Amino acid sequence: MKTIEAASLAQQEFIKDHKRHHQFIRWARLAVLILFLAVWEICANAGVIDSFFFSSPSRVVKCFFSMVRDKSLFSHIGVTLFETVVSFLLVVAISLAAATLLWYSAKLSEILEPYLVVLNSLPKSALAPLLIVWLGTGINTIIVAGISVAIFGAIISLYTGFLQVDAEKLKLIYTLGGTRRDTFLKVVLPASIPTILSTMKVNIGLALVGVIIGEFLAARRGLGYLIIYGSQVFQLNMLITSILILCVIAMALYQIIQYLEHCYKKRI
Repeated sequence: MKTIEAASLAQQEFIKDHKRHHQFIRWARLAVLILFLAVWEICANAGVIDSFFFSSPSRVVKCFFSMVRDKSLFSHIGVTLFETVVSFLLVVAISLAAATLLWYSAKLSEILEPYLVVLNSLPKSALAPLLIVWLGTGINTIIVAGISVAIFGAIISLYTGFLQVDAEKLKLIYTLGGTRRDTFLKVVLPASIPTILSTMKVNIGLALVGVIIGEFLAARRGLGYLIIYGSQVFQLNMLITSILILCVIAMALYQIIQYLEHCYKKRI
């Protein structure tokens, strides 16, 4: 009985330590952010940096509320979010289908592997002008640009994850008379869910990067367009505000995928 009580107390102490650790991390992150903003504001007001070129937190806040009042900001944010989410979902669907096909056919994977590596290494910004020629300017070009940044790396990551599943489990399924389809659905895919989720966390950011690249060249709306427009007319407060909003969006999207990963880990 005493052993059980001691174990329970130790478990409670571990939980408390774990919570204290996470609270410390949260407060430390907040402190770093506040310190950065304070130093930025002080340097801009003291003339250490030129506030025209580097802006300042107070100027960014004023610019943000000015764009909110004329109702233009939410339209641009909505466009960028829509393009990013569509690109991300298509990347997930296409990469899962392609990785599955490569897992089913070893010959096909050997044939396509060098091409996937080359395409993944290719600077995707170099493809953007070509996409404009092929697809014109518009949302389709931007979505394809978002897909192109993430798709090849996602296929390679998922396929590699499929191959790393415990071989003994695969042998067991075959020994019990299971087919290759049974092996994939009952062993490979469930065992690869952590890999899929970690790949999704990377891909959501890459899809956003691709969308912004597309908006730089082929958009009249969106945060990427605001960044280019702000740089062209030297409205640098608008430019920096748009960049900071992109940072918030990237963090929010990442946190959503991380929350899904956390829910999955709690279930198992």
